[in-house]
Amino acid sequence: MDIRALRYFVTVVDQQSFTKAANALHLTQPTVSKMVQVLEHSFGVPLLAREGKRFSVTEAGDIVYQRAKQMIAVHARMKQEVDALQRVERGVLRMGLSPSTHSILAPVFAAYHAAYPNIELKLFEIGSNDTLGHLRDGVLEMGTVLDFPGAGDLWSEFESLPLFKSPMCLLAPRQSPWQGRASVALEELADSEFILYGDAFALNDMVTAACSEAGFTPKVSGRSGQWDFMASLVGLGVGVALLPKVFCDTLAPEDFTIAQVGSPALSWNVSLAWRRDGHLSFAAKAWLELARRSLQPR
Repeated sequence: MDIRALRYFVTVVDQQSFTKAANALHLTQPTVSKMVQVLEHSFGVPLLAREGKRFSVTEAGDIVYQRAKQMIAVHARMKQEVDALQRVERGVLRMGLSPSTHSILAPVFAAYHAAYPNIELKLFEIGSNDTLGHLRDGVLEMGTVLDFPGAGDLWSEFESLPLFKSPMCLLAPRQSPWQGRASVALEELADSEFILYGDAFALNDMVTAACSEAGFTPKVSGRSGQWDFMASLVGLGVGVALLPKVFCDTLAPEDFTIAQVGSPALSWNVSLAWRRDGHLSFAAKAWLELARRSLQPR
C-alpha cells in the first residue's frame, strides 16, 4: 500500500473537496482522484459515497481515514529517526577492542563523542580471536585485530584500516642474561618461562608460532591479556614476556631488561576490521571516517 495514497485520501477528507485537496498537495485534481480510486480498489469497497460533486465518508472510509492518519504519523516519525541516523544524531556503535589498544584509541573516542554526543558507545574489551567471531556473527560492526602471517586469508573476508605497528620486545627482569643487549634471538629464550596471552588473543598464536619456528615450545608460567599485569609479573621474576615496544617504552628502563626480538623479527600490527559483505551503520561509518583522519599507522 502506497503511503502517498493514504496521504491523498486523508487530505481529501480533511479538505472535503478533491479540488482543494489537489491544491493543498500541489497536484492535479485527476491525479488525486485516481489515487483515491486505486486505494478503494485495493480494499474492494467504496471509501467515499459520491453524490455529484459532493461526497460523504463511508463506514469503511472512516476506518481507513482513522488508521491512515496513524500510519502517516508513524511514517513521519520513522523518517525523522532515519534522518537522525544519517546525521549521526542517534544510534549505537558496537566495537571490539583488545585491552592493549583502548588507551591508544581513547583520544579518538573522545573526539567522536564530542562530534556525535548522542551516539552510545558499546565497547567490548576482548582479544582478536573473539573479535573476529563476533564480527562474523554480527554482534560487532568493527573491531581491532592483529595482522600477522598466521592470520592466513583473513583479509579476503574483512576490510581493514591499519592502526598501529610496533616491533615486539623481550621484557625480562632487570638481572637477566640479556641485560644490556639491544636485541635477542628468539631461540635464546628456549629455556625461559613465559608469561603468555590467553587463547582469545591472536598475540598468543603469533608468539607460540614464532617459538615453534625457532625450534621450541614455550614453557608457560602464567597467562594474561593485561600488559601492565604481565610487566608486574616479569618484575617479580615469574617469567619473561614478549610485548610491543610501544608499551615497553612506557616502562622504567632501570627496572627491566628490554631488548628487541629478532630471528625471527616479530611485529605487533593492529588493524581495524569489518566484514566485506557486512552493513556498517551511520555511526560506524562516522567513526571510521574520523579514524582515517586522526590515525596514522605507527
